[in-house]
Amino acid sequence: MSLLGYIKKFDIWLFLAALALVGFGLSAIFSVSLARNDFSNFEKQIVFLFIGILLMTAIGFFDYRILKNNSYLILFLYMVCIILLAGLYFLAPEIKGAARWYKIGFLSINPTEPAKFILIILLAKYFSKRHTEMYSFRHIIFSGLYLLPLMLLVFIQPDLGSAIVLFLIWLGMLIVSGIKIKHFLIITLCCILVFGLAWNFLLHDYQKQRITSFLFPYDYYGAAWSQNQTRISIGSGGIIGEGLFDASQVKYGFLPEPHTDFIFSVLAHELGLVGVTIIFIVYALLIWRILSIGVTSQSNFPRLFAYGFAMYLMIQFFMNIGMNAVILPVVGIALPFISYGGGGLIFNFIGLGILQSIRVRKGILT
Repeated sequence: MSLLGYIKKFDIWLFLAALALVGFGLSAIFSVSLARNDFSNFEKQIVFLFIGILLMTAIGFFDYRILKNNSYLILFLYMVCIILLAGLYFLAPEIKGAARWYKIGFLSINPTEPAKFILIILLAKYFSKRHTEMYSFRHIIFSGLYLLPLMLLVFIQPDLGSAIVLFLIWLGMLIVSGIKIKHFLIITLCCILVFGLAWNFLLHDYQKQRITSFLFPYDYYGAAWSQNQTRISIGSGGIIGEGLFDASQVKYGFLPEPHTDFIFSVLAHELGLVGVTIIFIVYALLIWRILSIGVTSQSNFPRLFAYGFAMYLMIQFFMNIGMNAVILPVVGIALPFISYGGGGLIFNFIGLGILQSIRVRKGILT
């Protein structure tokens, strides 16, 4: 495809929406960096952004049907994810009680982010070949076997939040693929039973405390500290906020993890209800452009990939906002395109690159 043909069919609104969200994130990361007098995270996030944009542009030139038609490539990438996740227990240092990152120089690499992305591609491939057979319960079982190793390896890091995201991606793609209602109810019942077993035998004490502190947020200086501080931050923002780089909760160090898990509280504090509303509108534009590519796709693989990628972004968006707004327990989920983190940002742009490839190579009807 020629450069001119690529530019003509390039979805500029999809790109601009993502870029605007990254801009909001950079402003919050700069605010945190200013308060700490350490701009290394801000500088690295800019580097990650440029890498992401370059990869998105390059992938847009490739034919997405390479993934659609090459099962061995997808399985190879899936196995690489499993190996990287398993390798964390032997090669990764323990940071804050969890072995989630490979340390390479000044970089920390988390293989959980590519695992989420590869699961979407793998499930899109699997379900696209069996869309007329989704009435059969065996396809729920077989697709679940792809999910299980990834989810278990992530869960025992421990990373409960990402394990939940992986499960919800699988469940969401099952639903859009057309499973029966009775099969969905069976899965729901199994989830309730698994949660009961996990509570008694698998969850760590601090994970239980996060759930109980969410239900009973009265231990202001203990497990409920984080969410009580986010409540103060969001409430302090008011209608128009306290102004960029001027959030007192950040300046005085009250807000925990303000550049990752609780970056939304920073933005709400600085930009207020007006700024938060704009962020919600930009997210809605991003999801609309992704879903429009899925709705108009000519075949099942690009359609399911678009739906799966949109669900992945929405799941993480609602989980992160829920943590910040104290309507969900704290489970350590980043806000897509906004939170600091190279892995998440780069793979989000890779996803956009595949969507651009679907669009520019006539993977859609209009």
